[in-house]
Amino acid sequence: MSESSTPLLSDAAAPTGAVEVLRWDAGAVSQVTDVVAEEWPVAFLYQGVPHVVMLATPCDLEDLAVGFTLTEAIVGHPAEIREVAAIVTAQALEVRLHIVPERFSKLLERQRNLTGRTGCGMCGAETVDDAIRPPPAVGGGLRLTALDVQTALDSLAAGQALNARTGSIHAAGWAIPGQGVVLVREDVGRHNALDKLIGALVRRGENLSDGFVVMSSRASYELVQKVATVGIAALVTVSAPTGFAIRSAERFGVTLVGFARPGRHVVYAHPERFGDLMLGPP
Repeated sequence: MSESSTPLLSDAAAPTGAVEVLRWDAGAVSQVTDVVAEEWPVAFLYQGVPHVVMLATPCDLEDLAVGFTLTEAIVGHPAEIREVAAIVTAQALEVRLHIVPERFSKLLERQRNLTGRTGCGMCGAETVDDAIRPPPAVGGGLRLTALDVQTALDSLAAGQALNARTGSIHAAGWAIPGQGVVLVREDVGRHNALDKLIGALVRRGENLSDGFVVMSSRASYELVQKVATVGIAALVTVSAPTGFAIRSAERFGVTLVGFARPGRHVVYAHPERFGDLMLGPP
């Protein structure tokens, strides 16, 4: 995969913006400047052909495009992505990708020009088979402890620079057992944050079997599907999973942990990866 020279995003497409607001606080009203998260339409083009428009936080867009291309099974391996470049045009933000010809031909067969909400996980899928796409089962090499989950949870906040400024941004962190979170990507959409993280890991050449993902969101089916598609064995979220996410995690071989809060968490699927998980006395 090669990376083309990427123009700097213009100020109009910065990840945060400033707005003048009236703040009410215990009866006192003041006019202050507030920092808000931005979301902008980002068009993905493959071989120059428009495929999808996503609303996303306009940063780490090459990571987003690479992660999306892999987790949506547009390609089956990072080496099938030949080029990626984020471009600012007069009308919009674009990420232009070139993939191997055989994958591009299959992409054209899907006939999936779609417009997505922020981080929309399934919008635009034409059939149930398109939306519910079972990946190969994930391997079982990863081993975890409760301390690994708690350490990852504690260290995730340190990488949430955008959320610290705006309070409205999701984060996806890459955690290594014994080390905590070593890489974070942020976006207003949780699906986008995960795709950005996966894209960043792939572009860095990281081994996706070495760690797990921790996220500042609930666990939906789409998140489970995305991590399983690229072979990540465990997903930890701070909020609850859906029933479909739990069933899918069981089917795909993904260890799913929810309600991860300081001092506690709940294991919903594949607890066998935890070496220290034992029931206490009745």
